[in-house]
Amino acid sequence: MTEGVAKEVRLLAGRYQVGDLIGRGGMADVHSGTDNRLGRRVAIKLLKPALATDPAFRTRFRREAQDAAKMAHPTIVRVFDAGEETVTDADGRETQLPFIVMEYVDGRLLKDMIAEGPLEPAEAVRIVGQILTALEYSHRAGVIHRDIKPGNIMITSQGQVKVMDFGIARAISESSATLAETSAIVGTAQYFSPEQARGEAVDARTDLYSTGVVLFEMLTGQAPFRGDNPVAVAYQHVNQNPVPPSKINPAVSPALDAVVLRGLSKDRFTRFQSAAEFRQDVEAAAAGAVTVKKQPQAKGFETTLFGVNPEVTAGSDATFRQLSVDQDARVARTQNRPPVAWIFAGVVVMLAVIFGVGYWALHLTVAPLPTSSITVPDVSAKSYDDGATALEKLKLVPREVQETSDTVAEGDIIRTTPEAGLKTSPKQVVTVYVSSGRPAVAIPDVSGMTLKAAEKAIKAKKLTVGEVSKQASPSVKKGVVISTTPNGGFEGQAGDLIDIVVSSGLVKVPSVVGQAATDAGNTLSALKLNVIVQANYGCTGGTVTSQSLPPGNQAQGSSITIDVCTG
Repeated sequence: MTEGVAKEVRLLAGRYQVGDLIGRGGMADVHSGTDNRLGRRVAIKLLKPALATDPAFRTRFRREAQDAAKMAHPTIVRVFDAGEETVTDADGRETQLPFIVMEYVDGRLLKDMIAEGPLEPAEAVRIVGQILTALEYSHRAGVIHRDIKPGNIMITSQGQVKVMDFGIARAISESSATLAETSAIVGTAQYFSPEQARGEAVDARTDLYSTGVVLFEMLTGQAPFRGDNPVAVAYQHVNQNPVPPSKINPAVSPALDAVVLRGLSKDRFTRFQSAAEFRQDVEAAAAGAVTVKKQPQAKGFETTLFGVNPEVTAGSDATFRQLSVDQDARVARTQNRPPVAWIFAGVVVMLAVIFGVGYWALHLTVAPLPTSSITVPDVSAKSYDDGATALEKLKLVPREVQETSDTVAEGDIIRTTPEAGLKTSPKQVVTVYVSSGRPAVAIPDVSGMTLKAAEKAIKAKKLTVGEVSKQASPSVKKGVVISTTPNGGFEGQAGDLIDIVVSSGLVKVPSVVGQAATDAGNTLSALKLNVIVQANYGCTGGTVTSQSLPPGNQAQGSSITIDVCTG
């Protein structure tokens, strides 16, 4: 769709007002918009008209969008509506403009965050955990995303992960569009699973492979496979093994290395088999545990084909030699029917099997079926003991993970994974994040800084500026920090109040009347005042009889005249 056509389209389906362009991709342009009927802000995705040339596509696209609209989860961008609008292009021809109306998300694309460099491992684990939560929900609903990549993942300003474009990739991949048209839609080559690259049927484990690529990229700042063109990258997905992320980013632990490499397994049977399993392992790895799991092995052939084991000799010359041998060259049988002893033995074995199965069926104890699903309770703000008890009563397994928090008191629960309100199965491990208190920070030494610079330095350490007071000083200039409470160099906690004392630009002048001239001069000179001595011949004793500035706060560097008895 050209930019000129986008400007002409202002109202879709009689209710959606198209606003400013906020994103552009290979398959669509995204605009901010307004739902005039409900009065809410939305995001409107306008697909390329070339994708709608197949009439069957529009039907399939609407059906998939409707399926995606049924999914309501905090980690999934909601789809409100979808359809197509008839528009007239610059040449006066009518074209169909497919569109999707989605939840508006105030945040950033994950790909923009990765472009700034690798994420901290803890943050990468937090984000991928929410991605896998979204996939666990969608896979249970029977929806495979097929296009998991950083460009389809939003991070809100509050840190919530939002996965978008569910169901759309399926509509495109099953349409009659060409490979060149779908290459920008059904997963870019960097995030292809090996089965996608080979053109095979995909399942939920395809999404898990792509998630492993996203995790690798978050930890290292680059994709595991790169090439000059998509074909070269797809070839690497099928034939080459990735390097451990720690080879690129030493901050990645060996436990995380193991999780990432299992997620990127070429064989989908040795990959993670569910999003829940992937999430549990990545969270355990982040906590320092190394999970060792036996990989399922494909069952081998136990029979032969014309005397050949196809698994052992597949693709070999032996297979073709055996299959192409003449009938006369085959080993001749010495009899044309089985021996009687073999028949008798077979009957005995069959009777034994029938008897065994009957005995097992009669003595089979039928275990009660577990509850199909359990709603995770909201245990936030509770102590860990209380929260764990509430989870255990529902036959869930709590696992404690310590995490610092600026807002939740030490020892109280911050959140759980899976989140409160989600459905899960009995004996599901629920990760309980418990506050270890506010993070420790070093209080900066801001003495000698201006007040504005000092406040900025304090806030940068996630500390709070407290009371600002003024104090007289003979040497510190007006508006410059004299000291803080607590003093700089000590350790505090995020959010602590830091009181600041700044110079008022004044100096506190004492009374020196009656003091010896020498003592009075030393006192006033120490205050950086300009002392002028005036002789008083009407008295004796060398003491001060008067001073020109009264006691109290005076401007720094002021001149003061003292009268001294010199008679």
